Amino acid sequence: MFTTRPEIAGTFGVVATTHWIASAVGMAVLEKGGNAFDAATAAAFTLHVAEPHLNGPGGDAPIILHDAATGRQHVICGQGVAPDAATPERFAALGLDLIPGTGLLPAVVPGAFDAWCTLLRNWGTLELADVLAYAIGYARRGIHIVPRISTTIAGVEPLLREWGTSADVFLPEGAVPEPGSLLRRPALADTWERVLKESSAESREGRIDAARNAFYRGFVAEAIDRYYRHTEVLDTSGSRHAGLLEAGDLARWAAPIEEPVSVAYHGHRLLKCGPWTQGPAFLQLLALLRGFDIGAIDPLGAEFVHLVVECLKLVFADREAYYGDPDFVTVPLATLLSEEYAAERRHLVGAEASLDLRPGEIAGYTPQVDREAWRRAELSATQPSAGEPTIARLGAVGGDTCHIDVIDRWGNFVSATPSGGWLQSSPVVPGLGFPLGTRGQMFWPHAGHPNSVQPRKRPRSTLSPSLMLRDGKPWMAFGTPGGEQQDQWQPIMLLRMLHHGHTIQQAIDAPSFHTEHWPSSFWPRAARPGKVVLESRFDPSVLEALLARGHRAEFGEPWAEGRLSAARLEADGQMFAGANPRGMQGYAVGR
Repeated sequence: MFTTRPEIAGTFGVVATTHWIASAVGMAVLEKGGNAFDAATAAAFTLHVAEPHLNGPGGDAPIILHDAATGRQHVICGQGVAPDAATPERFAALGLDLIPGTGLLPAVVPGAFDAWCTLLRNWGTLELADVLAYAIGYARRGIHIVPRISTTIAGVEPLLREWGTSADVFLPEGAVPEPGSLLRRPALADTWERVLKESSAESREGRIDAARNAFYRGFVAEAIDRYYRHTEVLDTSGSRHAGLLEAGDLARWAAPIEEPVSVAYHGHRLLKCGPWTQGPAFLQLLALLRGFDIGAIDPLGAEFVHLVVECLKLVFADREAYYGDPDFVTVPLATLLSEEYAAERRHLVGAEASLDLRPGEIAGYTPQVDREAWRRAELSATQPSAGEPTIARLGAVGGDTCHIDVIDRWGNFVSATPSGGWLQSSPVVPGLGFPLGTRGQMFWPHAGHPNSVQPRKRPRSTLSPSLMLRDGKPWMAFGTPGGEQQDQWQPIMLLRMLHHGHTIQQAIDAPSFHTEHWPSSFWPRAARPGKVVLESRFDPSVLEALLARGHRAEFGEPWAEGRLSAARLEADGQMFAGANPRGMQGYAVGR
């Protein structure tokens, strides 16, 4: 049913990412004496060049880290906030009932650059120039295009030509670049070199801070301001709009450092980012699953799929109803993660598939779910889309995400999920060589919802890196691209490791699945109640059993579910890593 390829092993360090070049860059940094934080930063900037259809310098980057020197874990929130001009009234005046998925209107403050600079400044050892050198080199000389980049560019070629500035970058010589050809990004290389030129200071930390100023309060912010104020571009609304983002929005923001949220599970503790992401849904899922004997269930059988899907429906209904930026709304996270609440919700898991959306009832809160709108949700594939999932969700042409896992010889860990700023989501900003992210599409444009748009508020992101402790010590960093599916594929992998003895690579390779039961976080907020998609490597009897239980189940492609990676440190000092074979881009390396 699945391969048994060995994990990558090492004692010096391990790196796993969604692209082989980024993994090689991260390992090169470790071999030169850098730590995990240096390596992750270098790999991240390389991914901006290597996977421009999946992330970019203008996107987002939530990061979870373990600092071996202090024994503590931290979250760096690389999720930028809404512009000051982004209000429900502003979108109502534009006649919009959804924030567009492409163009300039959904742009938020780009968070990735400050997040990586914060990691490097506070925990790294190298200069910004050292870790940027790899990305600058690939941008200047070119990087070999993987087939999915060509496919993505071909799928949105008319839109890139419509935007003009994007065609200049991603349609070199006026045509879709062929797989295997070199894609050069000279304007991006120029931007990074100017950032470095303007980052003079006496100390390493001072030079990194000066680079941050050049980006958020200098020439980068000024270029964004000019373009977004004075340009109108076509977006998924079918109309042309200017942007709301201004230089002052960038100047007022810096990536915050937070404590992770967590839950205990069978001798382990899973750490996630807060409810400004969907990450706590994974925690809620584990709390629910504590009440079931997972080890007694066939991990490739119908009962396993049914149980996981039914629990996912419950926790993602809570995501829809309660999650939002905790700086703006009170999220009842303590209740949502409690054993009492999990026990109450566990009784809703029956033998048949539920076709309802059922958030829990919590005293003092009114769950914000429009069930009728959810039932009516259908996808119109006639507009260009900018969703995130690895699988083109419900037929939409979408962007995606990357993931990075690093462990070094000193026991430092990084788990990060860079995303946004995709080539297909927003026009390239003139003079900078990269587009901004469109994470603002995840807000509801009306007031009264925990995830309603407000100035300086974080949209509830799907980005969801994971860090797991075993017996109180850091054990595994892991994650995946995939939008709504990130906190579906990750627990499936984890459960098979913890309860069924799978290695990292076996758990990644095993046939997986996802459901599309709840509203997507991305424009146009489509949903397919009851739908479950399984890789066709599952036995046909599994599909038959799920259909008999009332699931609207179907087979998908045999190798299409997830792009997981993971890195693990055992008590004896051995390190292991694995990466996804789907798409033929993921790579794990160690020595």
